[in-house]
Amino acid sequence: MAKQEEVSVPIFSSLDPVYGEGSQLDEAKTRFDVLKSKFNQVFDAAPQLFARSPGRVNLIGEHIDYEGYSVLPMAIRQDTIIAIRKREGQNQLRIANVNEKYTMCTYPADPDQEIDLQNHKWGHYFICAYKGFHEYAKSKGINLGSPVGLDVVVDGIVPTGSGLSSSAAFVCSSMIAIMSVFGENFEKKELAQLTCECERHIGTQSGGMDQAISIMAKTGFAELIDFNPVRATDVKLPDGGSFVIAHSLAESQKAVTAATNYNNRVVECRLASIILGIKLGMEPKEAISKVKTLSDMEGLCVSFAGDRGSSDPVLAVKEYLKEEPYTAEEIEKIVEEKLPSILNNDPTSLAVLNAATHFKLHQRAAHVYSEARRVHGFKDTVYSNLSVLDT
Repeated sequence: MAKQEEVSVPIFSSLDPVYGEGSQLDEAKTRFDVLKSKFNQVFDAAPQLFARSPGRVNLIGEHIDYEGYSVLPMAIRQDTIIAIRKREGQNQLRIANVNEKYTMCTYPADPDQEIDLQNHKWGHYFICAYKGFHEYAKSKGINLGSPVGLDVVVDGIVPTGSGLSSSAAFVCSSMIAIMSVFGENFEKKELAQLTCECERHIGTQSGGMDQAISIMAKTGFAELIDFNPVRATDVKLPDGGSFVIAHSLAESQKAVTAATNYNNRVVECRLASIILGIKLGMEPKEAISKVKTLSDMEGLCVSFAGDRGSSDPVLAVKEYLKEEPYTAEEIEKIVEEKLPSILNNDPTSLAVLNAATHFKLHQRAAHVYSEARRVHGFKDTVYSNLSVLDT
């Protein structure tokens, strides 16, 4: 049997295999009827096809995917559905929504267009997928011909800004819809990597967990998601277990606040990893050029711990990264280079530097290394409990 990441996106002609039976299927049928009606109302035509991707909840492995470490999420019932059709001879992308809160967005049918990050619009997430698909198709030598117009209607029921990856569900369903309407079907591992990369067009330095689980989820299982390369391993949870997802109703706009929140953590982890490299014997220029994530430094940190009778990389963090926040000047003195240069003058990283007054390097590194171990500890505990139940 092919591994989950090595199969293509399944294609269905009915809703039953996707939504099961009972009230969940009835609700889905109603949504699709409303979506079709909305499409016809807005565009005076029927959609060619539909695509869907679910949101997710992460069981364990918070803020470590962008450092290359495994995470353990599972998909949820709430999803985003895209209805789409091609408009040959047209040069406009028209993106509508069943929710009247979101007004129609229009864009040129231009794969090379830049996304205006200073003017955030909900339709930008579709453009992330649109740009990413064309970039990837070009890299694979696929000739898509001249750009054509697309009509799109979106129906998303993943609560926005709730930490359940509504943006990834939107980008992934958009990517599948665009891919399908152009007659392509890539393997899931390709789509997981591609959607992670293309969501970065919106300005967040995504690590890939949200997109990977939305693409590779399997009914009845959580998934252990590994990276470099991306792959998924089914994790069967004990029967009878329940997970309560409590929505606080607070909304976090990840793309809007990236410079002070999400991307800030990514930058802090990068700086922590470089300083650890230098403290553990690397030349500053070598560390800057070779060290990208804390996972790159795990070997040296474990070696340091091994000399002290341990295998815990956090020992190196405690030894070499002070608990008090660092200023930019303190970091630059250690690495012997200006921070913008270290971060390759990347616009999203520069936005972090402009917004930050200090950097919590100790806290970030300690969390990443300890959380990475907890993920595998959780998986091993689940497996051992299942083994006990089976005996």
